[in-house]
Amino acid sequence: MSDSPQKIVLGSRGSDLALTQVRMVESELRAAGFAGEIEIKIIRTIGDKRPDLKLSEFSQGDQPIVDKGIFTKELEEALLAGEIDVAVHSLKDVPTELGPEFCLISTLERAPIEDVLLTREPIQPSSVDDLTLLDRGTVATSSVRRARQLTWLRPDVEAVDIRGNVPTRVRKLIDTPEWDGIMLARAGLERLGILPVGGETLASFDFEGHTVYAALLDSEKFLPAAGQGAVAIESLKTNAAAAEICALINHAPTFTRVTAERHFLHRLQAGCQTPVGALTAFEDDGATLSMRVRVFDEEAPDAEPLEGALSGPADEPETVANQLYDLIHA
Repeated sequence: MSDSPQKIVLGSRGSDLALTQVRMVESELRAAGFAGEIEIKIIRTIGDKRPDLKLSEFSQGDQPIVDKGIFTKELEEALLAGEIDVAVHSLKDVPTELGPEFCLISTLERAPIEDVLLTREPIQPSSVDDLTLLDRGTVATSSVRRARQLTWLRPDVEAVDIRGNVPTRVRKLIDTPEWDGIMLARAGLERLGILPVGGETLASFDFEGHTVYAALLDSEKFLPAAGQGAVAIESLKTNAAAAEICALINHAPTFTRVTAERHFLHRLQAGCQTPVGALTAFEDDGATLSMRVRVFDEEAPDAEPLEGALSGPADEPETVANQLYDLIHA
């Protein structure tokens, strides 16, 4: 592996979505003028090897893997071994606390951040506005944040667990009549070409000969995960060449927003599986960063969430996160 910026080795998981995202990084590097060699190396993580386990089950047993390191641990080991220069992740999969050797060096421009409800039956227009979602039902999701928000907003709806990559989950919806819907991130569905890019609030699409209906959930009412929709590039702090190359494609506004969101999780001492929603946006022509959060108690399923909102200087995202943390814990 070269020490000069003439070659870069990109590490990625092997799922369809992960491969799409690492190819996005490759394409953006080329568009930004990087003329060196680009190699993509596929690495299987424990999360890929054990699709039979619920995400929560990885933190149990004699050798627990916490904070969703289930999707990053082996990639970080490859960084340490010098097998790859950078690891390309869905940012919401990256542990809140990185090891001292690692850092996030770049983010691509963020995709839409909404969650999407997929069903086999058409959804009424009013369902999206007032979050009635379904007349009744069972909804599958792998995210504790989605599950907690859904059952908080709709106590009569049951949330159940689902695993598998995005296409697998859509197939499970089609093949599981006991489920009334599943919840996924809009970004992944659009990147894979399953959901039309920039589609309407209510849409339908063909999936392997079946019609599936989609409702985009209002991110102001159903808060997304910290980092949702962002592709992150991680490297060793000592790899100056990788940092130089990936600086070519860093989207600064996205990096600012996710810095605030991840710092808020850091203050909470929360992991990627902690039920927290976070929403950031720019105001005043980019000079101000607004942030809103919804935090559920992991140990008290029936407790009301803590909520708060705050705005501050966009060039001080960690300060905004700190002040919002202090506000909701006052």
